[in-house]
Amino acid sequence: MNDIRAIVFDLYGTLYDVHSVAALCEAFYPGRGLDVSKLWRQKQLEYTWLRSLMGQYVNFERATEDALIYTCRNLGIELDDARREALCEAYLRLSPFTEVPQALRELRARGFTLAILSNGSNYSIESVVRHSGLAGEFQHLISVEDAQIFKPSSRAYELAESRLELGRTAILFVSSNGWDITGAAYHGFPTCWVNRGGATFEEMGQRPANTISGLDKLPGLLGRLSNLTVLVI
Repeated sequence: MNDIRAIVFDLYGTLYDVHSVAALCEAFYPGRGLDVSKLWRQKQLEYTWLRSLMGQYVNFERATEDALIYTCRNLGIELDDARREALCEAYLRLSPFTEVPQALRELRARGFTLAILSNGSNYSIESVVRHSGLAGEFQHLISVEDAQIFKPSSRAYELAESRLELGRTAILFVSSNGWDITGAAYHGFPTCWVNRGGATFEEMGQRPANTISGLDKLPGLLGRLSNLTVLVI
């Protein structure tokens, strides 16, 4: 940890709550909103992984829309054009977890540089951050769109190294997603898992080097370190 010069965060599920769309799902499909949100997120992830394996990249908005169409067909609920557009738009306006704004402000106050690298497209990332009012906290917004492949491919994680001009051992990777931490660890990043809900970590041959229960714990974890750059994925 003494060699760390940059911190890399995941965006979806780490800084922003992907299930903040559940309220609109519930408004459209009473009693089934959370079911829609959960299956939608599951298929969204599966489609990014499968497309990466097949070499058939599409941007995050397309993967998200395809996953929503599948979800509604699978659950036997109607998805007209108006609902489809409204729900996909909601994914561009996700809410940050409650502790995130203050944690970012603390990191900024300590002189850290903040950026985002995400599976989202450049448009998606900019939309989510701007809508949340946190755009001023970040100096760099980086998308896997530039590599045309999704995490957990090493080609996606390499974007952080090339943008920051740092070796992988100098970058601490932070995510709430176990598969993301696993991919980053295999890539060679030191890792920190944000485990808000007491989840069980994945069994894929890696373990997080550090675990915190929320992003508000990150400033304390980094308190003993100095002269770091903070990169958010």
